[in-house]
Amino acid sequence: MILDTFGMFDAAAAFPEQLARALDVSRLALEKVELPAHDDIANIVLLGAGAAGQAGAIVLEAVGPTIPVPIVVHRGYGVPNFVDSSTLVIAVSFDGDTAETCEAAQDALADGAIVVCVSGGGALQSWAAANDLLHLPVMPDAPVERAALGSLTVPVVALLGRLGMYPGAETWVELAIAQSIVRRNELIAEDNVARRLARRLGRVFPIIYGGNGPGGVAADCWKSQFNLNAKVAAFSNQVPELTHDEIAGWGQDGDVTRQVFQVFMLRHDFEHPHVASRLSVVEEVLVEVVGAVHVVQAAGEGLLAQIFDLELLGHFVSLHAAVEQGVDPGPAPIVGEIASRVGDA
Repeated sequence: MILDTFGMFDAAAAFPEQLARALDVSRLALEKVELPAHDDIANIVLLGAGAAGQAGAIVLEAVGPTIPVPIVVHRGYGVPNFVDSSTLVIAVSFDGDTAETCEAAQDALADGAIVVCVSGGGALQSWAAANDLLHLPVMPDAPVERAALGSLTVPVVALLGRLGMYPGAETWVELAIAQSIVRRNELIAEDNVARRLARRLGRVFPIIYGGNGPGGVAADCWKSQFNLNAKVAAFSNQVPELTHDEIAGWGQDGDVTRQVFQVFMLRHDFEHPHVASRLSVVEEVLVEVVGAVHVVQAAGEGLLAQIFDLELLGHFVSLHAAVEQGVDPGPAPIVGEIASRVGDA
């Protein structure tokens, strides 16, 4: 019997519905408010930590090729020095009580920024109401933050679409929903690729590599899900950066690394040709020094669909890895313990 006290498998299987619900709720919320003028925004800062920070990274990669202003993701306390009255700051938090994000949002407002809050209530929503700021809801349809990536990402995508900075935003989300249904249906079958990959991984350490951009942000998501769900150390990096340093670290101790590491390589249709070539070479190098190299190919139409496609697969792989480890994928008490010990809870 699978130990899953938080219902993490069910939450992962409901990802397409989560995306659809987030789009409906965001669309309704944005119809009722007056938004800042497009010309008043010179740059954008996305605030978030944990899965909310990953949501920001997904937005950055999805909208980056088309957005007309600089956009950065900030995952810590404070805000960058350039933040001023021409900056749109979007603060994202699952429960609204993320200490880093709440403090950064307050600093941004003090610097004169245009601040929008996205949360499932908490201090961030209360603070937004007290300061007459736009607040977009995160639906409470996931047991923990890491299972709410769609609910955290879609409101930001929808907002940028309404601002005219991400043309076709709702269509891109709908295409992501369509692909996530296809992938979900594959992954809930009795014999599925996620279960097979987790069994092949066994009790060794996963390393996840992706091509810069969509593959890189998906690799970070896989790493996080392995850490939090399977409670295993996992590591991620991206090409081309790792071909300038990390690849040299595989030059020694192959007799050891073959026993303790396996690599997942996340591929997608938007890789730069040189990145694609480097990924292929990296794969050739790694097969000699790790236990196995598993190549995963994204599917779907558009950047957003392919990022979410990879993320959903990684989520299920990590859940099945938790089964292999004999651990409950839901609770991760050390995260809250650290926040409590430093006074951020």
